[in-house]
Amino acid sequence: MTSVIFMGTPDFSVPVLQRIIADGYEVKAVVTQPDRPVGRKKVLTPPPVKQEAMKHGLTVIQPEKLSGSVELEKIIALEADLIITAAFGQLLPKKLLEAPVHGCINVHASLLPELRGGAPIHHSIIRGYKETGITIMYMAEKLDAGDVISQRAVEITDEDHVGTLHDKLSETGAELLSETLPQLIAGETNRTPQDHEKATYAWNIKREEEKIDWNRPGREVFNQIRGLYPWPVAYTIFRDKPMKIQQAKLSTGSGEPGEIIRTTDEGIVFATADHEAVLVTELQPSGKKKMAASDFLRGSQVKVGEKAQL
Repeated sequence: MTSVIFMGTPDFSVPVLQRIIADGYEVKAVVTQPDRPVGRKKVLTPPPVKQEAMKHGLTVIQPEKLSGSVELEKIIALEADLIITAAFGQLLPKKLLEAPVHGCINVHASLLPELRGGAPIHHSIIRGYKETGITIMYMAEKLDAGDVISQRAVEITDEDHVGTLHDKLSETGAELLSETLPQLIAGETNRTPQDHEKATYAWNIKREEEKIDWNRPGREVFNQIRGLYPWPVAYTIFRDKPMKIQQAKLSTGSGEPGEIIRTTDEGIVFATADHEAVLVTELQPSGKKKMAASDFLRGSQVKVGEKAQL
């Protein structure tokens, strides 16, 4: 029986771990990030992968930093045949990359070499991609630069946001890994070097990228809103206060960028830089709970001609 060490942290990683267990591999340990404070009350909470591992009685290792740590030596000492990572959150030291007989592989949520980095799902939507996918790759010392083993494309529709695409990619990653592992272990897979000149990067979202710029075309604003939902969520400044914009649709109409050009039963229509306006359907005013934009309209006396801050 092939023995593996699985390394992952967020919800994305859970279906991958579940499939490894279901396929009958010996999981010698699960490595994940340390427990972190969550929510307003800062409750110390284990990451989703740890919670799943504990359900199966698996050994859990949680290094703050792998390189040079005691935990690193423990992982190497387990002498697993293969290390599998999926959204672990740390680069693996060379010493660890060279330890397993079958190497270290990663389940990455893009069609590499496009969208290397920590937020490929967000950026695939924000940048208006029509498809993204999953890459199973050998790990290298450089970020997401290893040889490709297998890939599978996943369509992105206008109805997708980060949450829906995340779930589709997570399940696709689990399926593709399940299909790839037997061939890899048998030595029947090919290694395809990436074309590094075609590499693009999807760095973690910065706070300034969350603010809506109504001076951009409607399609770009629409992509930004759904590319940040349900986390970390786009926002605008309305009536001098931040207002989160959870969900929206493309609409039509023109006016000054950021201007409310009409209200409907569904919500509030804002003008952008072109004739593709944005209909906001779900929002969260400062200090209040998330609500339908139609409910906000009933209690806020919104007027056509009011403007969000550019």
